[in-house]
Amino acid sequence: MGFRVIQWGTGNVGLASLKTVIGHADHDLVGCYVATPSKAGRDAGDIAGLGPCGVRATNSLEEIVALDADVVLHMPLSAAQVNDDPDKDTKDICALLRSGKNVITTVGYVYPKAYGADVVTRLESACREGGVSVHGTGINPGFMAELIPLVFSSNCSRIDSVLVREHSDFSFYPSPQIIFDVMGFSFVPERYESHTARYRKWLSGLFEESVLMVADGLGLELDELTVESEVELATEDLTIAAGPVPKGTVAGQRWEWCGVVGDRDVIRLEAIYKAHKSVAPQWQSAAWVCTIEGEPRLHFEVNKWTTNGLVGTAMRAVHAIPAVCAAPVGIRTFLDLPLVAGRGVVTA
Repeated sequence: MGFRVIQWGTGNVGLASLKTVIGHADHDLVGCYVATPSKAGRDAGDIAGLGPCGVRATNSLEEIVALDADVVLHMPLSAAQVNDDPDKDTKDICALLRSGKNVITTVGYVYPKAYGADVVTRLESACREGGVSVHGTGINPGFMAELIPLVFSSNCSRIDSVLVREHSDFSFYPSPQIIFDVMGFSFVPERYESHTARYRKWLSGLFEESVLMVADGLGLELDELTVESEVELATEDLTIAAGPVPKGTVAGQRWEWCGVVGDRDVIRLEAIYKAHKSVAPQWQSAAWVCTIEGEPRLHFEVNKWTTNGLVGTAMRAVHAIPAVCAAPVGIRTFLDLPLVAGRGVVTA
C-alpha cells in the first residue's frame, strides 16, 4: 500500500500532480479538493482525463479534513492574489495539519520565516497538534532560487556574492487569471500601479523567502532586504496564449530582491517576466542563470531549462512526499529534508 494522498486543486499545476498520483505505484489517491463548483461530485480520474478512479472530488474543506490520509498536495491559486481573504491559504493549511495530514504546498511557505513570527507560530502549533509537517516547494521559488545556489555553494572556499536570475517568456502560459488578473500584463501603466501594491506584496513575499533561506543556509546575517522593479510597455499589439496585450500596456517586468550586508548586495535574485520574447530586448538573458562569485567562481546558465514549468512545479511536490511524511513534526524546508529525487517515474 502506498502513501494515501489528497490532491488539493486541479488547475494547471494541480492537474499535472493529479495525473501523476493516480498513475504512481507508490501513491493511493484518497481525496480531491476542487475550487470550481462544477467539478464537485465528479470522479477525480475523469477530471484528470484518465477515466474513473473511484475518488469523488469535493469542494468541502470539512469532507477533506475528515478523510484518512498521509499527505495533502496543496496547489490552489494563491489566496493572497485571488481571494478576498489573503489569509485563507494559511488557515486551510493549518486545518489540514491539525487533522493529522502532512501538507506539501506550491503557493509559497518555502521559508515561512519571511512572513513573520505569527505565521510561523500558527504553522508550528498546527503541526504539533496533528503530529505532522509542512513543506513549501515549486520551481522558482522552490528550486532555482534556493536549492541550486545552496548546492553550488558547497564547492566554494570563499563566496563574495550569489546571483540567481530567471528570464521567462509567458506567451505560452494559458491562464488569463495568472497572466492578467495576478501579474498585471495588458494593464495600462496607471492601472498596473494601482494593482501592484497587492501583487508586489505577494511576489516579494515569495522571493524574500528565497533570499532568507539562502542567507540562513550560508550562515549569513543580512543587514537589509531590498526590492526594486520596473516595467516595459508593448510597442505593438501582441496576442499570447492568455489573450491580447495591446500596444502601450505592460508587457515586461523586471524584479530584483537583494540581501544586503554592509553596503554590498551579497544575495541577488532577479526575475524578468515577459508577455512575449520580443519585449524589452535590453533585458536579454539566458532562461536561468546562477553565478557565485568567489573561490572558485561558479557560473551556470541554461537557455531552455524546462519544457513545462507547470509539470515541474507539481513534480517538486509529488516527489517530496516520502521525505515529508518521514520528517520530524514541524515546518520542514530544503535545509531540513534529505535529497528529493524522482523515484518511481522512470519509464521502462
